[in-house]
Formats: sequence, C-alpha cells, structure tokens
Amino acid sequence: MKRLTIKQWLPVAGLFWSITACTNNFEEINTSPTAPRNVPAEYILSQSQLSGLLAEGQNWWQVGSWMQHWASGSLSAPSQYLEDRDLYETGNWATHYELIKNLAQIRNQLLKGQETLPNGRTKLAIAKILEIFYWQRMTDFWGDIPYTQAGLQDDNLALLPKYDKQEDIYKALIADLDAAIGQLNANDVSYGNADFVYKGDVAKWRKFGNALKLRMGMRIRFADPALARKTVEEALRGPIIESNADNAAMPTVTQDGNPFGYHPIIGGYNSSKELNQLANTLVDVLQDKKDPRLPRIAEPTENSKKAGKPIYRGLGVALGNNVIINRDDYSYANNTVFNDRKATFPYYFLTFSDMAFFKAEAALLGWGGLTPAQAEGFYQAGIRATMQLQPYSIAEADIAEYIGREGKLAGTEEQQLEQIMTQKWLSLFMRHYEAYAEWRRTGYPKLKPGPNPGTTNGQIPRRGVYSSTERIRNAANYQEATSRFSNGDTYLSRVWWDKRQ
Repeated sequence: MKRLTIKQWLPVAGLFWSITACTNNFEEINTSPTAPRNVPAEYILSQSQLSGLLAEGQNWWQVGSWMQHWASGSLSAPSQYLEDRDLYETGNWATHYELIKNLAQIRNQLLKGQETLPNGRTKLAIAKILEIFYWQRMTDFWGDIPYTQAGLQDDNLALLPKYDKQEDIYKALIADLDAAIGQLNANDVSYGNADFVYKGDVAKWRKFGNALKLRMGMRIRFADPALARKTVEEALRGPIIESNADNAAMPTVTQDGNPFGYHPIIGGYNSSKELNQLANTLVDVLQDKKDPRLPRIAEPTENSKKAGKPIYRGLGVALGNNVIINRDDYSYANNTVFNDRKATFPYYFLTFSDMAFFKAEAALLGWGGLTPAQAEGFYQAGIRATMQLQPYSIAEADIAEYIGREGKLAGTEEQQLEQIMTQKWLSLFMRHYEAYAEWRRTGYPKLKPGPNPGTTNGQIPRRGVYSSTERIRNAANYQEATSRFSNGDTYLSRVWWDKRQ
C-alpha cells in the first residue's frame, strides 16, 4: 500500500478538519440511507444455502466419476486418478471455508448476545445445524481439517489454523448438533422465506437435525461402534424425516437467462456434455435390474438411435489418455431431463430414502429397538421413496413390480448389507459426496477401478487432497496433519472412519 508523506498528508488533514468544522452532522450526511450497517442474518442464511447446498451435486467430473455414476473420459485429471490440486482442490477448499466464515458471522456478529432470546435463539440454531452439515461434508472428504480455529471472531482470527483430528471433529459436531436441536423453539422468530429449504419451519428443522445425527452416527459405525450406536439410537428416538414431504430440498430455477440457483446437474451437463457421460457401472446395474429409472437417467446412444435399434451403453471410467472413443457409441444423460433449460425439479440433499436405508442397516444390527426382520420393510421403503421423487416420478405399479423383483433381502447379514447399499448407491445418483462417503464407509457396491494407474496405482481414491495453498501458506500445520495419514496427503490415505478393507 502506498503511504502518504508528511507534506502530502497535511493538506488532506487540513481539508478534513475544515469540513468537520463546517458541519456537525458529517456522519449523518455520509451514511447511506439504503445500505444496512450490518447484513441481515436472513441474507447470510439464504446465500449460504444457495452456495453450499447445490455444491453437493457438483464435482461430477471428480467424485461422481470415482463413484462410477459419470464418466468424464480423459478431460478431467481426477477422473483418471490423477491429482490436480491447483485446479480442483484449491477452489473447492476455499469455497467451503467461505461458507463457514459466512455462517459464523451470524453467531459472532449479527445475532451475538441473542442466544437465549426469541429473536435470535432459533435462528442461531438453524444456522448452526446448516454449518454442521457443511462441516461433515468437509471432514468426510478431506479427513483432518482446520476446525476449532476456523470461523472465529474477527478479533481472534487464526491466520494459520491447526488441523483437528477427524475423530475429535465428529465428537464435537455430534455434541454441537445436540445443543442446536435443543435450542430450536417453535415460538421464536425464524427465517421465514429467507430459508429456502423449510421456510423457517422449526419442526422440520428438528427432524432434519435428527436425520443428520443418524447419518453421522452411521458414518462412524466401523470406527467407533459404541459412539455410533449411542448416536444412532438417540437420533431414532427423536422426530426424524418420516416421508418425502420432510425431505431437505433446495428449490431450483430455469437456466434460461438466469444462472441463479439452477439444478447443479443440469448446470454441469449443459456446460460440458463430454464431462458428463454416464458410467458403464451405473448403466449396467440399471439394465440388469430392469430399473424403471433408466430411461429417465440415460439416453440411448446416438448411433443406436440412428440405426433404429436404441440401446443404452455406459462409458468406462479412468480409461487413460490414449484410449480413442466415439462418444456417439455411449449414453449421455436423458435430454428431456438434464438438457432442459426450463427444468426446475428440486435438488434433494437429505431425504426419507436416506433414513429408510439407514434404518434397514440399523435393523440388521438390532440397534434402536429394531430387529433384523424389519430390515426388509425399511429397504423397500427406501426404494419406493427414491423412485417417487422428481425427475423420476415412477408410476406406483412400476415401483411395485420392481420391488417384487428386487425388494427381498436374502443371505447373510453382510449380503443383505450389500443389497441395501447397492440400492442406496442408485438412490444417491446426483449426490456425489454422499455416495462417495457411503461407498468408502461400507465398501458397497463393489466397484472395479478403471484401467488407468494415475497416481493411485489404479485404485479408486479414498479421500480428496488438500488445497495447494495450504502447503504454502499454512505449511507447518499442513505438514503436521499430513504426517498423521498412512500415505501422506494423497488419494490413497484413508480418513478416520474409513476402516473397512
């Protein structure tokens, strides 16, 4: 910054003093009558929802290809199991920490001191629950991350924050979630229409909070079974998402001349079809099961349509840069769904189908008073709930026929878990981060890596790598954190809860 010399500063100071001497209402004159001194908490919540919730459906070229929902060919380095943290991870990291900073502003500044008052208590609780949702996504993707020293007040900022262990982060998040749920009060002032998800409905936020708690408990099932069971059983005792009417969904708008809040999959598909062809694993499973969602997800190959014999065919993942393909021999996403610039179906990010599949898993374990005999009912409910949602809207007769074929749990507990998780993987199409977390947690469905060795020796990555800026800007804390990983800051290291082989 250029500094003024004494000779330069004196005339400026003299002008300032002369102005203040001529008027006693300088501050009033120079205060905008329209610009608020503080941004309303409602605005921060709206922007955080818009920026953060739709982001869960993005990253199809990286996480979506790892989960073999999408196949990005050779155009994306991560889809080839190659690290490119400068292009991909740095922006992703910065975006998520910006979300945390903005939500922290609500508690640190805008509603500070109103923690027990009707005007602030429930607003703070909703903002905290949303923040916890983001924290879980972040630590699930990267593992150990800056947590306790992130989102602090301006007068106590940690410019070089330490990295907390994921185990400690999870325990803190569960405790904070309990506190936030307990703070919700239906008689308080809420966010109203500024809350895009539930319109400030406190009862639905309470259900969402318990649903998030159930998800967190199940996530740590194989890392800390005792805490997992306790967390799951507590969540099941509370009001929880009970039907598709309770689903957490972000509304979307058309793409026609308005890029504000359109569906992330539609946005991604229209930006580059070549990054969004469907993976062979997804298409094959849908075809093998005669799944009625297939024609709502996929388009027959262009060449088969021209030949008058339409077929569905997915593209292989991580094929390498030297494989030449004719993209017209492979299926793109359904044009009437994902190439419709006027489509406005919601983006779902925590749903009744999630709860049903979690309950099916809990029933197999005998947790929460559930029994293995109940698992099949929850399993079928999860399938039905997914198929009922847009953009599928499958007819009930077709759902019943499908469940008649695929809705029977059979075999050992492990075999039944595989059935549950395979259907869950299908239900999580378009929700890449969650599909990735659940696959790493359970090992299902069994995904075969693509042939390109990349930097993983041909293995599907187990975590995202840290932002390149952290290696430079926060080097000491970065090095301390990466030393805790078995394979350092690479795709091959596992996060704390990723215990299954």
